[in-house]
Amino acid sequence: MEVLLFLVAITAIFGVVVMPALRRRKERQELEAAARRTAGGPAQGPGPGPGPAFGGRAGDDEPYHDTGLVPVDQLDLRLPGPDPELVTTLEEVRRTQNWRPAGHLLAMTDDNELRWQRVQSLAGAAAMELAHWRASGQPTEDAPAPGDGRLSLSKEAPRHDAGWLRRWRQEEPADVGGAQVYAQFLVWQAMSDTGSADHRIVLEEARTVAGEAARLAPDDPIPYITELFIARGLSYRRPDFEALWAKVTQRDRQHMGAHLAALPYFAEKWHGSRQDAEGFARSAAGAAPAGSLLPALPLFAVYEHLPEVQLSSGMYQGAVIGDAIEAAQYAVNNVRPGHPVEAHVRHLLLCFLVRAERYAEAAEQVRAVDGYVGAIPWVDGQHPAQEYAAYRALAITRQ
Repeated sequence: MEVLLFLVAITAIFGVVVMPALRRRKERQELEAAARRTAGGPAQGPGPGPGPAFGGRAGDDEPYHDTGLVPVDQLDLRLPGPDPELVTTLEEVRRTQNWRPAGHLLAMTDDNELRWQRVQSLAGAAAMELAHWRASGQPTEDAPAPGDGRLSLSKEAPRHDAGWLRRWRQEEPADVGGAQVYAQFLVWQAMSDTGSADHRIVLEEARTVAGEAARLAPDDPIPYITELFIARGLSYRRPDFEALWAKVTQRDRQHMGAHLAALPYFAEKWHGSRQDAEGFARSAAGAAPAGSLLPALPLFAVYEHLPEVQLSSGMYQGAVIGDAIEAAQYAVNNVRPGHPVEAHVRHLLLCFLVRAERYAEAAEQVRAVDGYVGAIPWVDGQHPAQEYAAYRALAITRQ
């Protein structure tokens, strides 16, 4: 009997600990090899060999840059998908450190979804610019200490330290675009280091600026969407969060970006549970009108609750994830052309479809979003461009 119990214990340990570890190691090796191939380096390990790409076939000695894929070092971390006007604006703002092109672009952007996406990207670009400036070791005598949310005001030749955003707020304090971007920038600053001593102070400042933006444009949902991030970080009580959510939906009931911002609050790792998050996602998806992206929301709820240890190799072929994938595919296939948040859904689809070994369908997502990586799941990792490139390579070479 003791021998039998010992064998049962060994079998259980092998199935629960050893096999998942071996599986994760193999997956990591495949992804690393795929990323090397995408970057033009030699493939090593058990990764896939060359395969079809964008209507042609990559031969054994054909470099990846000839397949139409954007090189890893040229992937844009600021945006989830194409927006030529915004890219031009971001380049002009960074080159000149003049905020006015950004202010003009937002003033001309009426669509709530597009405006939200552009505010997110402008704020994210400012945060990345400041982070790169600090990391470069350049003089920062009038720049803030890390995490305090303030920006440089140097009057010398343009310094790429995102001082343009601070000047925007100082020179045009009544400009709603500047207030919206600055509030979201403060959120990104706070979320980049949640363990810092002044994390909550920065979030409180973000809430103050978001309130100013709301007073400047009472019918605009964006300041309230920004506050959804703040509510998560400051641990709003459920009634307070629901009151905030009501302010969002009063202004735009079907806003996909707002739902993406609200969903994590209901997740287990924040202030809810898996059931809460799934219920929120299903309710929104079920009430969505034709042409909405909201049917994709359950896939984001699944992503919020993926286990750190995958005990079943077939998890991604299971009914729960399969149904969420199908709903997300339905959403992107039926949404209006050029929806500003569509790329967010396609990036997450790419991740899930590769894991489900549905490579041809994953390759379709690559064709739609390649060149941009400013979206979940890549931004949740340490090396967004490399991680995206690894999944992209698997999708393209195995389709």
